[in-house]
Parts: sequence; C-alpha cells; structure tokens
Amino acid sequence: MKRQEKRILWVDDEVDQLTPHILFLKEKGYSVETATNGEDAISMVATKHFDLVLLDQMMAGLDGLSTLEQIKKLDMNLPIVMITKVDEEYLMEEAIGSVVADFLIKPVNPSQILITCKKIFDKARILEDRTAREYAVEYQSVSSRISSNMTPDDWLEVALWLARWDVTLDNFPELGLTEAHRDFRRDCNAEFGRFVERHYPSWVTGTDKPTLSTDIFRKYVVPELKTKGTKLFYIVVDCMRLDQWLLVLPLVEKDFDVRTDVYYSILPTATPFARNSLFAGLFPLDVQRIYPELWGRSAVDTMSQNRYEHQLMDKLIQREGVKLSSSTKYVKILDPDEGDKVIKHFQSYLAPDLSAMVINFLDILTHGRAESDILKEISPDERAFRAVMKTWFLHSSLYEALQLLAKSNHTVIVTTDHGSMIGRRGTKVFGKKDASTTLRYKFGDNLNGDPRHTVIINNPAEYKLPSITVSTNYIIAKEDYFLVYPTNYNIYEKQYTNSILHGGISLEEMVVPVSVLRPKER
Repeated sequence: MKRQEKRILWVDDEVDQLTPHILFLKEKGYSVETATNGEDAISMVATKHFDLVLLDQMMAGLDGLSTLEQIKKLDMNLPIVMITKVDEEYLMEEAIGSVVADFLIKPVNPSQILITCKKIFDKARILEDRTAREYAVEYQSVSSRISSNMTPDDWLEVALWLARWDVTLDNFPELGLTEAHRDFRRDCNAEFGRFVERHYPSWVTGTDKPTLSTDIFRKYVVPELKTKGTKLFYIVVDCMRLDQWLLVLPLVEKDFDVRTDVYYSILPTATPFARNSLFAGLFPLDVQRIYPELWGRSAVDTMSQNRYEHQLMDKLIQREGVKLSSSTKYVKILDPDEGDKVIKHFQSYLAPDLSAMVINFLDILTHGRAESDILKEISPDERAFRAVMKTWFLHSSLYEALQLLAKSNHTVIVTTDHGSMIGRRGTKVFGKKDASTTLRYKFGDNLNGDPRHTVIINNPAEYKLPSITVSTNYIIAKEDYFLVYPTNYNIYEKQYTNSILHGGISLEEMVVPVSVLRPKER
C-alpha cells in the first residue's frame, strides 16, 4: 500500500535559498509548502493540514518562538522543528521540554532535514519493526530452552524475560504479538507447574535451593542493618507482580539507583503463608512450631494470621544477632486514609534504624475486581490491570513515601509476598466444603482433585506447611486453573473465569521481585 504523502510547511524569511533542500524532500516523497514570515505561517496552519512545520527562529516581524506559540494554540499536536543560526541554550531547553519536536542549528544540509523528518514521521514504525524483530529472535532462543531439564535459575530468567516483554508489548498493541506472547506464557506455565511439583519439596528441606521468601530478610535486610550508620526502610507491596513492578520502575529510578533481583514465593502463594515468611524468615510449619502464639490453629482468616508480622520480624532480628540503636517501627496501610496519616507523620518513621511498611491496596484491588463490574470493565486483562496499577502507584502514599525517602539517607528494600494471575479454566475439587474458601489453593480434610491440573499435598510437612488435624491436606492449582466444587460447577466456573487470583503455582504468582533502592546523589 502506498504511503500517504506527508505535508511539510517550511517557514524561513530566506526560503528562496532553501530550494535545493525543498527539491530533495520532494524527491523523497514529501509535499512541501513555504512561508517567509510568521504571520503567513499561522494563517496557513489555520486553513490547511500540515504534518510538520520547519520553523526559522530569526525572522523579521514575528520571530520563531512567537510563531510557535500561536501555531500551538491552533494545533497543539503539530510537530515543529526549530531552526536557528545561533546555539542558544534557552531554545534547546524548549526542545528538551518537548515544546518543539527537534532543534537544528544552521547551516543545515538536506540529509539532516531528511533524518529529522524520518525520525518524526517514521519513528513509531521503525520502533515497531525493530521490536517485532527483537521479539522473534529472543522468542526463538527462549522457547528452545523450555524443557524438563531447566534449573531454578533458568526459570527465573524466563519469568523475567516474559515480564519485560509484557511491559514492552503494552506499547505496541498493533503488532499483534500480545496474544502469541500470552500463549507462550501459558505453555511455559504448563512446564513450570511440572517443574515445581518435582522439585519444590527438596527446596524447602535441602540446602541446594533457590532464594525463597524465607531468605529475603536474611539476605537483603540483615546485611544492611549490620552496616554501621545505615537506616533502612523495608516495604512489602502485597500481591505485586513482577511485570507490574517493572512497569513503574522507571518512575522509581528517577530518584534512586536500583538493583532488582527475582526470587520464588513459597507455596501457597498467599498472604498468610508467603508474607509471614518474609517477616519471620521461616516456613509456615516452623512459625507454627516455634511461635504457636503468633500463628494459631488455622490460616483461614487472612487478617488474623498476619497480625504478628512486627513481632516475627523483631524475633528474626534477634535470632540474627543484629543490634539496633532503636526499636523498629511497622505500619500496615489498608486504605488511602491510613496512607495519608502515615505520610503526615512520616518523619517518625525515618528515626528508627528499621521501619517496615506493608501496602495492601493491590491485594484489595485484586479481590475487589471479582465483585465489581466496573473494575472488570476497566481491567479486562493483564495489560489493562497493569495500567490501573500504574495509575494507582502514581497517586499512592507508597510513591509519595518513596519520594520522601529519596531525600533522606535511607536504603529502601521493596518486595512483595506473591504475584497474581488470571484464572481461565475451572477444575473440580472434592472434599468437605468447610475447607478454606480460596480458589487457587485449599486446605482441609481429605481434599482431592485432578492431578493434571493440581498438586495434591497429602503430607503437608513435606512442603513445610502446618496441619490443623491429622487429616489435613492441601490442594494447589497449577497453570491458569482454579478450584470449583462439583455442586453447581458450571455456575461457579462461569462466575470466576477471568478473575485475578493468587495462591497457586504459576510464574506470575511465584517469581517475584526484590529491589534495593539507594537515593541518588544530588
């Protein structure tokens, strides 16, 4: 299909001297009209359509900047390239601030003008072409690695690759690669589910294991606390996916030097289990055994099971032999009002050697989406939900807290307890309905299900999970399955299909970020 001819308006009081440049552009397929002063240029923009204005700064009568201001009032999206004889800093600042699309210094040659036109007109297409080529090459490399012989580190690399491309492809929906990428992620999760089922028991009992939730405080927080003079902020964002963190990371990197690693959330990938482990440095079975008063006899009530994170953190610090000059602080932000209170009194959180903050909004948003038609409408898929997450982050007390921390001398560690995924297929679970009510995992007495879609844990101690009775077992969904009882199966399957869930075995839920943030020197 023939490319539509682009219309250029060249404004210069010596435009007759630019005839070779104009003929060159016409040979390259552009339509070029000219004006010798700002007044005529404004009149032409008001009555005709142009795709680009090349604007001389030094003209008799209305100068370039004044002309630019009037043209922008007529069409604020019209690209304007400023051309001037002098290298004036304030004009460059206008270009950097995107008031103008580019800035050229006279004398300009035809090739310079052509490159500028291509950059403005063809940048999106060039980026799309390059992105499609890069994805195809990298996809071939990554897909050839997917096998039963992969190591835990191999899977971390694949998860990071998938998350990075999730974010990148959000910017190029017209490429049509999003669906193919989602299908590849689904294939990866099928193999990953089998991998976890084979190896997870050895991770929780052996020494040759990847980094898990139980290791994060000891690996990242404790060394900082043992460094003389360090003050630390430990932030856990409940239910934050790796791709979501990568999306907002450029905002964070404006104020911090950031190092991001990835690790595995423990099973089930749910708050009562994974988040307690982040603060206790212990598996759930060990928390129940060592600190029964801080665990209780069941994990059904999420709120009650995470009441003692502060105490568990202090006990971990004590076990590690860390001596602090002050008591630690801990706050859990459940709603915007609580966040506003924290920001209002933020100075009090800067005084201790260690302050910890838990942000619950994403988890609340995830659960709320299942009950809200409005939230489902504005976040029908992962791409849309990432956009919602970014909007929240920009206006959140978390981002405001990070900006305040960037002005302090604090090191900040940001992580999450688990991610989430969209459940697309139901699978039947059999057992008493007094089991836990979650959709990606359940525990109770004598639960059973399809072993192709789930991992059935009949010996919870093998997975370092607590038992409530002698008959307690767990069932955890793999891939994008969710658990539904046989009674009224079709009704509940339809109700929960495309819900955002967590607690199961998938790359989205298990592979999560931990970032060390250090304020940039100012």
